[in-house]
Amino acid sequence: MTRRVILLACLLAWGAQTPLSAYLKFGVRVGGQTVDVKWSGPVPYFITERGIPNVSATQLRDAVGRAFASWQAVPDATVRSQFQGMTIAPPGTQDQRTTFGFLDRPELDRVLAATSFLLDSRTGEIREADVFFNTRFDWSVAAAGEAGRIDLESVALHEIGHLLGLGHSAIGETELSPNGRRVIASGAVMFPISFSPGVIADRLLQPDDRAGIRDLYPGRQFDQTTSSISGFVTKGGRGVLGAHAVAINLRDGTTIGGFTLNAEGEFVIGGVSPGTYLVRVEPLDDADTDSFFSGPIDVDFQVTYGARIVIAPAGGGADPITVQVRAK
Repeated sequence: MTRRVILLACLLAWGAQTPLSAYLKFGVRVGGQTVDVKWSGPVPYFITERGIPNVSATQLRDAVGRAFASWQAVPDATVRSQFQGMTIAPPGTQDQRTTFGFLDRPELDRVLAATSFLLDSRTGEIREADVFFNTRFDWSVAAAGEAGRIDLESVALHEIGHLLGLGHSAIGETELSPNGRRVIASGAVMFPISFSPGVIADRLLQPDDRAGIRDLYPGRQFDQTTSSISGFVTKGGRGVLGAHAVAINLRDGTTIGGFTLNAEGEFVIGGVSPGTYLVRVEPLDDADTDSFFSGPIDVDFQVTYGARIVIAPAGGGADPITVQVRAK
């Protein structure tokens, strides 16, 4: 028995609202437990033969190949892919093939692309997945970007992150513009809002992306070369559910995020580089929280920094930290 599931896997255009999250792993309930949605071997994929104006099917294939190569190059991660060939089938066809292609979805006027999964409901195993790019938007594969057009490789890199099992990241910053919100700084390819047309900055993975994929697909040296930061977020002596906890590396300023995911306010940020960190906790008060949590979360608290520096050692976890927040 299988079932098709859409797992928070849309990249929004620059004019959309700003949902917030940190890197999360997709999961499915199997036998009363949550199982990570991930591939047990190389990701086999096809490319739809139909191109669009300005982007041929061959150029789509090459852009997707470069995006896969970026994820595969992350140190201490075991991501692999295998291009299987071209197909006449569009993405979304239940044919036991994982397919990338273009679809005309004018009703999704703020969705650049989306990823869906077909899962085995007994085991959680991925049977197939599909990624579509919305032809409502103008696309480009130009090496230096193209004014007025969305960079295909950047969006492919984001969607492949979803395909591999990663959710969105909140490491980024937006500002209001006449067309909605515009990204002015992004600390993660998995940030849920795209840069403006013509920008190619999201062709490069950021520390938050690399930490997430290392945690989901750890390599042989993962336990020896990385660390983790954990702790609790409390308010009035009780745990806070749904807080965004961010670890800031004091040496180079890189940031990696995590969530409190239970009633005790516990969080774990895995796959971080060894070093010294400051922990910042913030509410998801601008978020579409239904996209990330099945029930209500606490957003009534102030941004708070941990009272002490956290030392994350190689090959082990940092001593847990408790951050006490106050109501707004």
